[in-house]
Amino acid sequence: MALIRDFLTRHYKNAPVERAFLQGDASARRYEYITTPGQPRAILMDMPARPDGPPVYGGKSYDQIANLSHDIRAVEAVNSVLREKGYSAPRTYAHDFSAGLMLIEDLGEAVFGGLYRQGEMEEPLKLAVDVLADMAGRDWPARVALPGGGEHAIRPYDDAAFGIEVELLTGWLWPRLKGGPAPADVVEEYAAIWRGLFPLARAGRPVWALRDYHSPNLLIVERRSGLARLGRIDTQDAVMGPAAYDLASLLQDARIEIPATLREAMLARYCAARAAAEADFDEQALRRAFVIMGAQRACKVLGIFARLNDRDGKPAYLAHLPHVSGYLSENLAHPDLKPLAEWFARHLPEALDRERLRREAP
Repeated sequence: MALIRDFLTRHYKNAPVERAFLQGDASARRYEYITTPGQPRAILMDMPARPDGPPVYGGKSYDQIANLSHDIRAVEAVNSVLREKGYSAPRTYAHDFSAGLMLIEDLGEAVFGGLYRQGEMEEPLKLAVDVLADMAGRDWPARVALPGGGEHAIRPYDDAAFGIEVELLTGWLWPRLKGGPAPADVVEEYAAIWRGLFPLARAGRPVWALRDYHSPNLLIVERRSGLARLGRIDTQDAVMGPAAYDLASLLQDARIEIPATLREAMLARYCAARAAAEADFDEQALRRAFVIMGAQRACKVLGIFARLNDRDGKPAYLAHLPHVSGYLSENLAHPDLKPLAEWFARHLPEALDRERLRREAP
């Protein structure tokens, strides 16, 4: 708290400052609204660097394998490139990287989640889809220079990262539904099926994947126009990966169920935009990548939400399990995912039982 007070005092030069708590996310990051006379409201982001976790494979931690960022510098790096390319990510007013503090632009309160609950879903989705289609046609750097020196690496979303994420399902959802750990041979069968699927998801050249491109992190910025009307936060874990990943994250939203007809309309809109811009666009390959990435994300999210309840004492996330399970079932109906569908049918049908998951939610 002393570091925050000193940081604000330095930036605002002893002007009076009002601070108000801002609801955060499932991470350890903290946020506050900061207001002072004569200046626009800002957001304080408190993201101190944290130690890495224990090794899980090959001497590496989960976060190292999954390419998750522990450093607030990643926020500045990713946001700076997004802004340079004409997209809306928060500007940085001040930073103290060593303390893990940044003052960033307040993009407003028209968050997609709130808009969805008010019945405004189609128009925000159109904008977010159009931005993704536009991003797919851009070149994206693998390294980004930082203010004051140094650089941030945008790591590949490789098979190791995909694989350790889907293991969250067998590590956390399985024990919750089965009452004990998954047998090693069953886990290996599951992992082997995924290793065969991941290469099929790499349709087209890789792009930046923000990974949590969904309703809590997307906003309408009314004061801007065109694609810049879409604001984005929570960008620090960006990786170089399949274009289909963020599309699946958007249309198979982990927190709010999007109707199937609307999801198909938005997927068709995305494909039409890509086809209009790229003579060699392969829609069939994209759609296959979409269901694979959708299934991968669903397995990851089911595991994360179970972990948030069982390890972290956050039961509210269990309410989202039924519709994430529904997305998984839809993806498993694709012919290329038949081996994975058969694995669930044999070993974990409970994960596809929406009614059971609904009964267990608080």
